[in-house]
Amino acid sequence: MMDNSVYQNPLVARYASKAMSENFSDSKRFKLWRKLWIALAESQKELGLNITQEQVDELKKYADDVNFEVAERYEREVRHDVMAHVRAYGDQAKSAKPIIHLGATSCFVDCNSELIILFDAIEIIKVKLVNVIDKLTAFALKYKDLPTLGFTHLQPAQLTTVGKRATLWIQDLTMDYNSLVNLQKSFKLRGVKGTTGTQSSFMELFDGDEEKVKELEKKVVEKLGFDKVYGVTGQTYPRKFDYNVLCVLSQIAQSAYKFSNDIRILQSIKEIEEPFEKSQIGSSAMAYKRNPMRSERIGALARYVISLPMNSAITAGTQWFERTLDDSANRRIVNAQAFLALDGILNIYLNVSENLVVYDKVISNHVAAELPFMATENIIMECVKAGGDRQEIHERIRVLSMEAGKNVKEYGKENNLIELIKEDNLFKAVHGKLDKIIDKKKFIGRAPSQVVEFIKHEVEPILKENAAVLGKKGKIFI
Repeated sequence: MMDNSVYQNPLVARYASKAMSENFSDSKRFKLWRKLWIALAESQKELGLNITQEQVDELKKYADDVNFEVAERYEREVRHDVMAHVRAYGDQAKSAKPIIHLGATSCFVDCNSELIILFDAIEIIKVKLVNVIDKLTAFALKYKDLPTLGFTHLQPAQLTTVGKRATLWIQDLTMDYNSLVNLQKSFKLRGVKGTTGTQSSFMELFDGDEEKVKELEKKVVEKLGFDKVYGVTGQTYPRKFDYNVLCVLSQIAQSAYKFSNDIRILQSIKEIEEPFEKSQIGSSAMAYKRNPMRSERIGALARYVISLPMNSAITAGTQWFERTLDDSANRRIVNAQAFLALDGILNIYLNVSENLVVYDKVISNHVAAELPFMATENIIMECVKAGGDRQEIHERIRVLSMEAGKNVKEYGKENNLIELIKEDNLFKAVHGKLDKIIDKKKFIGRAPSQVVEFIKHEVEPILKENAAVLGKKGKIFI
């Protein structure tokens, strides 16, 4: 039951999935701390420190049984979250109490657990991203041949196709996918570095044996399922990594924002609509309205995510020497909320992309209204090939175009340029060819082929690589 008497974070209450919310939960974080302490103790034992198997086993016994209330009580007393959990864990695993956190600094558990949480969050985002790409790919192929008005400066330009336009959305996402994969490939844990990153405490534990200290770090990291660590650190892992992560999240948000704006404009001109549920209310006053609330929500959340890398950049730039603590409270908010917000964006993006409604007759009417103007150059060339004077024909078609434009803009009538040309003997040479000349399929260039080629060469490899996770549905929670 939600406590309505206090502020609730809408990213959790309204937008993000349960999986992403759980990923940043205290439960996951503190269980990871215990997993790290177990890996450290077990590895220290394997390398000869005076730690017994019974102590390791007792640590494992309580690995998932976090006594939160005890830890909270200790934290109110000592004002230190890591030491509070060390004591709470020791209250349970009594025989292991003397060796919990041996030689480590708080950032051993704090930084490594944070990195693992970010790694898992990236994977959640990647799964949703490739599913959006998959839905848009099906859409692009379905409508690759459907001519539509292309726009530059938000003014009608040459024709494109509905499917070709969708490939622009997909291409943005494939670029984002590659950035996300690069993050995963370069991912490293902080490792076992000690208080200021020198591993001094572990050198003391192992009597100056550098090889054992290096082996300790390797063992711990492998037990956590990773194989790379930062070669050098201060007390924390480099905060520039947070910035790199948020930049990639921002890129995905930018792509979603662009898509959402395009859909909002298309819905305004009644060509394409996002899904609208049977009982959904568009406006409290205007009952007939079908507001693009999903796309608007994508834009709202995207704007927030796009703004966050600057915050992370400031944190990275103000790390004094080996570490300063003014990053801690900030990062608790920024890292989690960036992922929660983007998760919400992709939930909606997936829902919209798999349920887009295309009104091909409206699109065709809009094309018909503008195509005569676009066809004028072709008409001029055909007339010249038949022996006409290019300058005379150009001037006449300019005059007729102005007349047709006036008919549309001042009188609200249909574009009658083709009818005017049919009535003018100067264009007699093309009167029998006009229907062929203004065939809209002649004005879309290689758009259908580009869709097929782009998907084959750039999209299908991504979808094939991620085939096991495709088929997800977009869910709007509220």
